[in-house]
Amino acid sequence: MSTRLSRRSFLGATASAVAATPSLIHRTHGAEAIPGFDQTKTTPDRTKAWQPFSDRRIRMGLVGYGLCKFSAAFEFQNHPNVEVVAVSDLFPDRCAALAKHVGCGKTYPSLEEMVKDDKIEAIFVATDAPSHARHCIEVLNHGKHVCTAVPAFRGDIEDAEKLLACVKKNSGLVYAMFETSVFHDDLYAMEKLYAADVFGRIVYSEGEYCHPHSLGTPPLASYKDWRKHGCPMWYPTHATAYYVGVTHGSFLQVSCHGTALFDKSKRQPNNIGNVFNSEVGLFRTSEGGLSRIMICGSQGEYLESGRIRGEYAGYDWHNGRAGGFEGDAEGNHRLEKALGQGLQTKKYALPPGVAAGGHGGSHGYLADDFVDSILRKRKPAVDVVDALNMTVPGYYAHLSALKDGETIKIPQYAL
Repeated sequence: MSTRLSRRSFLGATASAVAATPSLIHRTHGAEAIPGFDQTKTTPDRTKAWQPFSDRRIRMGLVGYGLCKFSAAFEFQNHPNVEVVAVSDLFPDRCAALAKHVGCGKTYPSLEEMVKDDKIEAIFVATDAPSHARHCIEVLNHGKHVCTAVPAFRGDIEDAEKLLACVKKNSGLVYAMFETSVFHDDLYAMEKLYAADVFGRIVYSEGEYCHPHSLGTPPLASYKDWRKHGCPMWYPTHATAYYVGVTHGSFLQVSCHGTALFDKSKRQPNNIGNVFNSEVGLFRTSEGGLSRIMICGSQGEYLESGRIRGEYAGYDWHNGRAGGFEGDAEGNHRLEKALGQGLQTKKYALPPGVAAGGHGGSHGYLADDFVDSILRKRKPAVDVVDALNMTVPGYYAHLSALKDGETIKIPQYAL
C-alpha cells in the first residue's frame, strides 16, 4: 500500500466523525441547555463489538446533582459492570431526583456520610469544584476508588500536594479525573498517533476553552457561588488536555496575560481581586516545545478544542473539521508504518446501553475507562499526575498574569 493510500485511508476514517456544533446557552421549553452537553456526536470503531472482561459489578456511589447533574450524566447507572448502590447531594430534593434518575433506593445527606458505607467500593465526586480535592482525599482515605469531575482542585495550590500524597499512600486504589477532552475523537487520535511516534516531538500546541457569557446575563448557578469567584485559568483542563492528554508530558514554565473589561469604571474585582474574564498563557513544555493555552469568557464561538504541530506531522481538527492529519514525507511514512502495525485511532465500542454522551461523546467513555481500570488494575486515562499537570499550570498562569506576564516556573509531579 502506498503512503498516499495509507494516509487517505486514515483521513477517510476520520472524515465521518464530525462533532455537533455547540450552541450558546439557551432555553428550550423552559430547560437550560449547557454548552458542552450538546457536543454528542462521535464515531467509534463499529467493526468490533464490546467484549466483557468480567462479570463483576463494582458497587458505586454517586455524589452531586447540581446544575450539570453530572452524577447521572456519565452512564454509570447503565454500565453492566456497575451497581449504583447509593447517591448523595446536600440538597434533599436534588438527592431524591438523583436517586430516581439512576434507580437507586439508598441515599445519604452528604459525601462524608456516604464514605462510611463499607459496601461501597468506588465513588464519583461531582461536587463543587473547590471541594474536589478534599472530597477525593476523603474517599481514598476510606479505602474506596474515586473519580472526579474537573478540575482536580480549584484555588488552593496546597491541595495539589495533599492529593498527590494521598494517592501515593493509597496506591492500590484508582484515582481518575474525568477530563472530557481526552475522549474527543480528535484528541483520542492524537494520543494514539503520538504514542506511535508518528508526530515526533511536539514543537507547538494550542488548547482553547472559550465559554462566552452574554453581557447582562447572570452567571451559571453554583454551590456557594463558586463559579463567580476565582479566575479563568483556575478551570484550564479542557484546554491543557490538548498537550498533556496527548503526550502525558507537562508544562515547565508560563508567561500569561489577562484581559478585563476595557471600561475600567465597570471592572468589578471578585473575592480574590480578579478582574480578568480571559487569560492566555504561553507555556514551555517538558519536550522543549511551546504551547498556547487560552481560557476565554468573551463573545464568539464556544470552544473546547486544540491542535498540535510536531517534528514530522501535525493535527488540527477544529471543532469537528475532518481530515486533521497533515505530515511531511517522514510523517506520512510513520503514519503508514503505524497503521500497518495495527494502530487504531478511533474510539472502541462501549458496552450495550452505555451512551457516549456529551462533551464530544466522552461521558460514557470516561465511566467505562474508570470501571475497566479498576477491573484490570491499570492506570486510568487521566491519573493523578496527568490531572495535576492539567490543573496546576493554570494556577501559576494566573500568578503570571497578575505580574504582567512574568515567567513563572511550574512544579513537576510524579508517582
